[in-house]
Amino acid sequence: MDLLKYNREAWDREVAKGNEWTKPVTSEEIKNAKNGTWQVLLTPLKPVPRNWFPSLEGIKLLALASAGGQQGPIFAALGAEVTVFDNSSAQLAQDRMVAERDALQIKLVQGDMRNLSEFPDESFDLIFHPVSNCFIPAVRPVWNEAYRVLKRGGILLSGFCNPVSFSLDPELEAQGILQIKYSIPYSDLTSLTDEERKRYTDKGEPLAFGHTLEDQIGGQVDAGFIITGFYEDSWTEANGPIHKYMKTYIATRALKK
Repeated sequence: MDLLKYNREAWDREVAKGNEWTKPVTSEEIKNAKNGTWQVLLTPLKPVPRNWFPSLEGIKLLALASAGGQQGPIFAALGAEVTVFDNSSAQLAQDRMVAERDALQIKLVQGDMRNLSEFPDESFDLIFHPVSNCFIPAVRPVWNEAYRVLKRGGILLSGFCNPVSFSLDPELEAQGILQIKYSIPYSDLTSLTDEERKRYTDKGEPLAFGHTLEDQIGGQVDAGFIITGFYEDSWTEANGPIHKYMKTYIATRALKK
């Protein structure tokens, strides 16, 4: 399987279906941002603390695997020089629509988040990377590339999944029963039988991966970052009963010294 192509087409389908992470911000939200009222998400529910951001006016910002017309346009409205980088052409089209609708300057680049060779070393002041690296099989290349393209003193803001959410039996979970079935790290490609994988591929849904916290957090440290901020977030029970009992999302703020 060409995973990059499969997940690109799967996310294009999610846009057509109206997935909540593909719905662009409104003109009213852009207007409010220009007037100082705004928030963005790295994880499902909890807004990123304002003190995690530097002054955004005039900075070079990479919205990494962050298309969908949500965060990038807000940052552009706040005066940042924004590049949105994503695998899905339909997701990037959402950013293009908002930029044209609200007269914003946003550069759009399609590609694999593990390969930022499009950009020279030390190109950006800030990278905003919401939950998305669960759709690639190896996450450490993302941290290494992020470190390379950030300037000294640059900031990486990231959201990702606690891998425990991938360990549950999904059929039992749908019945409200939380039972461990899969080991971590988890992969829709190698942890499942061909028959089990069809529960996603028959519907054309993206394939996902549960990375260890050693790779998610330790991988940032090993790339050279200093972790300077951390919080956990949850989701609604409608997205799975596990969210009633624990927070399954993590956000980090990391500094390139």
